[in-house]
Amino acid sequence: MKKVAIVQSNYIPWKGYFDMIAAVDEFILYDDMQYTRRDWRNRNQIKTPQGRQWLTVPVRVKGKYHQSIRETEIDGQVWAPAHWKSLLQNYRHAPHFDEIATWLEPLYLAETHTHLPQLNRRFIECICSYLGIATTIKSSWDYTLLEGKTERLVNLCVQAGGTEYLSGPAAKDYIDDSVFTSQGIQLTWFNYAGYSEYPQLWGKFVHEVTILDLLFNCGKDASRHMKHVHP
Repeated sequence: MKKVAIVQSNYIPWKGYFDMIAAVDEFILYDDMQYTRRDWRNRNQIKTPQGRQWLTVPVRVKGKYHQSIRETEIDGQVWAPAHWKSLLQNYRHAPHFDEIATWLEPLYLAETHTHLPQLNRRFIECICSYLGIATTIKSSWDYTLLEGKTERLVNLCVQAGGTEYLSGPAAKDYIDDSVFTSQGIQLTWFNYAGYSEYPQLWGKFVHEVTILDLLFNCGKDASRHMKHVHP
């Protein structure tokens, strides 16, 4: 049995994203899909004393956004030290800030990336490394892509040698499960419900923020507040 998930890359995603990575054997970053504005591809949220705040990576967008995530270029590098400054200001008193900063700060201040997928993947892989997630991560362009929403996903699974496809619940609106059945691939839906709360700075608890919030506050104990990541 080999479990596969296929999801667009996000910028410093929330904990559920990493739980899905940990739940499969191969995670394919689906960055041949169209870039979408005001989405999670190039932004995420942190907690501050004033409430949730967006950290957004500026990108260059052509025309009416008919470009793939893969083609999306980052607009300059000014955002990187600004994002780090925001993280420093709002999390420096978190219990595990110094520990996380040892590997996170250089990603912001010592590295540069020209395209969004490379940036997202770099952060995702470093966070996986810290959490001990050993899942194989690939990009959609490592494979041949077919036409058709479901057909393409099924064919990617077949090329990856997958026997089970793990999908986020939002895809129920468009996935044709019969195409998976015809190829002998089991379709399973991931459940994001039931996460426990953890000690969090700045008021009422919020789940829907970047996983960095969990790491700064809990360090290696982050796995206790996730479903598929083990100590």
